[in-house]
Amino acid sequence: MKSIFDEGLSQTPANHTPLTPLVFLERAAQVYPQRLAIVHGDLRRTWAQTYDRCTRLASALRRRGLGRNDTVAVMLPNTPAMVEAHFFVPMAGAVLNTLNTRLDAATIAFMLDHGEAKAVIVDPEFAAVMSEALQLRTSQHALLVIDAEDPLFVGPGTRIGDVTCEELLGEGDPAEPWQMPHDEWDAIALNYTSGTTGNPKGVVYHHRGAASNAISNILEWDMPKHPVFLWTLPMFHCNGWCFPWTMAARAGVNICMRRVEAKAIVDAIARHGVTHYCGAPVVHNLLVNAPHELLKDLPRGVKAMVAGAAPPASMIEGMERLGFDLTHVYGLTEVYGPATVCAKHEGWDRVDIGERARLNARQGVRYHLQHAAMVIDPLTMTPVPADGQTIGEVMFRGNIMMKGYLKNPKATQEAFAGGWFHTGDLAVQHPDGYIGIRDRSKDVIISGGENISSIEVEDVLYRHPDVLAAAVVAQPDRKWGETPCAFVELKAGARASSSDIVDHCRKHLAAFKVPRTVIFGELPKTSTGKIQKFELRTRAGSVEAITASQAKA
Repeated sequence: MKSIFDEGLSQTPANHTPLTPLVFLERAAQVYPQRLAIVHGDLRRTWAQTYDRCTRLASALRRRGLGRNDTVAVMLPNTPAMVEAHFFVPMAGAVLNTLNTRLDAATIAFMLDHGEAKAVIVDPEFAAVMSEALQLRTSQHALLVIDAEDPLFVGPGTRIGDVTCEELLGEGDPAEPWQMPHDEWDAIALNYTSGTTGNPKGVVYHHRGAASNAISNILEWDMPKHPVFLWTLPMFHCNGWCFPWTMAARAGVNICMRRVEAKAIVDAIARHGVTHYCGAPVVHNLLVNAPHELLKDLPRGVKAMVAGAAPPASMIEGMERLGFDLTHVYGLTEVYGPATVCAKHEGWDRVDIGERARLNARQGVRYHLQHAAMVIDPLTMTPVPADGQTIGEVMFRGNIMMKGYLKNPKATQEAFAGGWFHTGDLAVQHPDGYIGIRDRSKDVIISGGENISSIEVEDVLYRHPDVLAAAVVAQPDRKWGETPCAFVELKAGARASSSDIVDHCRKHLAAFKVPRTVIFGELPKTSTGKIQKFELRTRAGSVEAITASQAKA
């Protein structure tokens, strides 16, 4: 039934256009044409130059026959080509599929086929693995291969494409109008989850969600105009948490980085006046554990954002001591990267650093433009009491949410059961409304009927002065069913023994939570720095591996 506010009033091009982050680039070029947009080695590009290149490349793709809902995959590090791809691919009407640069050829081939890629852009560093992946494809349709050359790459990479990005640039017309989405629900990007079992799932992003999260990034960080952003976070991971679009909205500077190393980060911060950067806990730990000599001239006040696994309080304390202003966010691929933030309060500055780190280690509250983030009982679908004790599952709903899983209606339906997105993360809701994750549902250790949070045990392990990285998983046990198994990576030169680690845990944990097994060695990590617990579970369940390397407590 129409109301008086509907009579004779309707959507027209004058009062309604689809939300899209692509307009951020257009505005940056119009308002701040001479502001610096991209830095890479000696290369400097303004926003006007970046917009010109993106309109040309979008035009060239269309002239090559690519258009609305065609997938364009890219296998690129954090280079100018990757920044530009976040604009010119959707400006052609196509869908950007950023590929994890550490994947094997078979997985890449699966993604190219499953996403029905019509083109792929590849950096010379990954030419060999992409060549192999192209041979493994089962699809018969033609695939345009585009080489993205980079003068900073030093290696044996060879040209494998039909055309280079620069050659493609010459085919485009900057005067040709780029394609606005027909609807803000149109797909803008395709991101694959890191499948630990079976094939990865394709997460489909829409223009509305990308714009919403890009703006929320600004709001959560109180981001001023013209920030200088260091690309330590891989842009292939959740489209760099939507920060390529955020930086265009603020007309900031993208400092590109092929390799993430402590010295390179410190040098870039000092040289370019970096104001912001993001990363998983492992990236920040590079700085926390870097030699003092390297850090002595590090500027204070740089804003850093951490996400990924629940960060240990020791890392948060370490970052604060180095002078970083750390913001903790939480999310998943399905919610465009971060979708909650541990919003700080002035009163937190008056508590000691340990308590402040504990408060900041929580996952926090919903992003500004996310409708809801709550801890809900998955059986009753009702919110858990805000008592900081009752365990439920973190669930989301709102615009910062995927369309669903590509070609997988069953998984999509399960993920959205009851009108909420189910994360699989177990958490509590504190009295102040802040979410605090206790574990992934699959990471909870059930020992003798008691639930043990692997995150709680890991947080204690990180407080040992010799521990660089730690992960705890369930180890089968004939008596207790499961017991905690700790995998520990020591700092360079450290000599802690298994008994040292166990004694340390006994001081801070109930006896049943103390690891029964400690295994030393480098921890397997994803390209985004997340520890691969599925691999550790396999090791913990292997009698041979444990016999060879464990030290029983």
